[in-house]
Amino acid sequence: MPHTANMPVKLSASDAAEALLKTGALQDAIFNSVNFSSIATDEKGVIQIFNVGAERMLGYTAAEVVNTITPADISDPQELIARAEALSATVGTSITPGFQALVFKASRGIEDIYELTYIRKDGSRQPASVSVTALRDDLGAIIGYLLIGTDNTARRLVETERQRLDHVLQEKNVELERANLAKSDFLSSMSHELRSPLNAILGFAQLMKIDRGAITPSQSARVDHILHAGWYLLELINGILDLAQIESGKLQLSREPVSLAEVMIECQTLVEPERQTRGIHMTFPHFDVPCFVDADRVRLKQVIINLLSNALKYNRPDGGTVVVSYTTSTAGHVRISIADTGAGLPPEKLAQLFQSFNRLGQETGNEKGTGIGLVVSKQLVELMGGLIGVESVVDKGSVFWIELNAAAPAADFSQSDGVLSPALSQAVSGAPVRTLLYVEDNPANLALVEQLLGLRADLQLLSARDGTEGVRRSREAQPEVILLDINLPGLSGFDVLAILRADPATAHIPVVALSANAMPRDIKRGLDAGFLRYLTKPIKVDELMDALDEALEIAATAQPRA
Repeated sequence: MPHTANMPVKLSASDAAEALLKTGALQDAIFNSVNFSSIATDEKGVIQIFNVGAERMLGYTAAEVVNTITPADISDPQELIARAEALSATVGTSITPGFQALVFKASRGIEDIYELTYIRKDGSRQPASVSVTALRDDLGAIIGYLLIGTDNTARRLVETERQRLDHVLQEKNVELERANLAKSDFLSSMSHELRSPLNAILGFAQLMKIDRGAITPSQSARVDHILHAGWYLLELINGILDLAQIESGKLQLSREPVSLAEVMIECQTLVEPERQTRGIHMTFPHFDVPCFVDADRVRLKQVIINLLSNALKYNRPDGGTVVVSYTTSTAGHVRISIADTGAGLPPEKLAQLFQSFNRLGQETGNEKGTGIGLVVSKQLVELMGGLIGVESVVDKGSVFWIELNAAAPAADFSQSDGVLSPALSQAVSGAPVRTLLYVEDNPANLALVEQLLGLRADLQLLSARDGTEGVRRSREAQPEVILLDINLPGLSGFDVLAILRADPATAHIPVVALSANAMPRDIKRGLDAGFLRYLTKPIKVDELMDALDEALEIAATAQPRA
């Protein structure tokens, strides 16, 4: 009758004998293998079997170690101590740093595979991976232990090399980080050093233009040249800084749902003076429904203004046109197009269009340019997850476009009527005179602000030449507004702000930063520190007056803390 899977199989005497022979052969194969060491001990740890693999790996003969030593005697003593301490902490009992530490888990019936270092007969070190098993009799009593080890030398070498390469990589990363930091510090320093003299040049030139009665028409034309050259130099500085930050990966973007209609209105206002000067007809789209894109608002304006400025500069003078439009796609993209009626570009120049400092042969033309505006624009658009491109026909004109991801309207959005209200910064007749304290160590900058505030009958200027004097005058005079430089002798502008905020007598006073430290990280640090506004030099008169109006409005309702 055939047997089933659940019925025991009875072997014949010949089958049993053959099975025993096979088992014996298997054991012989294991104990005579040269590929791994097999060390068997008695219950006290004394070596009883030391196979040829162990002899080959450790340099001892079986006769030298059997009935003589334990595996602990040929193991790294420091590793035994460390293993004993770790096990003692785990199980809450003291374990001797000897053979007991090697077999403790196995003696509890726990599978144990660990790494240790054997000390070979010649004193050299042999890393090994060891599996330990307790050997038991029919009643379950431990009669010995079996330690099977494999050579870990190759793996250790690979691990050591990996660690070495990791260390080298870390050192290289540290060097790169230091280089990037040094580059950022250099750019920040150069920006400050260049902006400081520009502040005086552009500031006083703006004053001269405002006070038209004090200069002749020919002098006014010369001032226009100064302003044009000064703003162009500032544009060049900003472009190089932007490009350097992008290339070093330091440029931080703040992406959010941005109203395209609002951005278009702001850009139109900013380029309107140039449009009028050049006699170009420009049209912008009308937004019947809100349109939002996923972008950094400031950087999106920077890109659009750069494209608009190029469309005006390289257009036909007195009669050219610029058409701004937008389209949406079912794929969730918004394309903004800026078409001009300029000379257009041949294919060979289109291929060079987004190369740094390449002005495509316009270097000798009448139009000034840096050759990096389009490069920065391309990088910014791509950082915002978009695309930029151009289509051009010689003698017909060009169409530059950017494509961004559409976004849902912001939660607090309300539809604008499409008309911008200009900021008012003129004093109301009969308004009370209020005090502004300007903390500045540069005499030229101080004189410039003094003359600018001379245009306002509602403001009285106090000054301080360093941070310590600024704190003292703030407490004594209780000005409505404080205008504060960052780089001051002694206390920095940040130190002064911290002291003013910590003092109940001055904590309520709005503080506006005015600094030549104009890197994005400087501006972010200033706003995070608590400045109401962070204005950068060179001073833009309208921007300064707008910030002062905002600060005075806040000051009208602010009260000192008791």
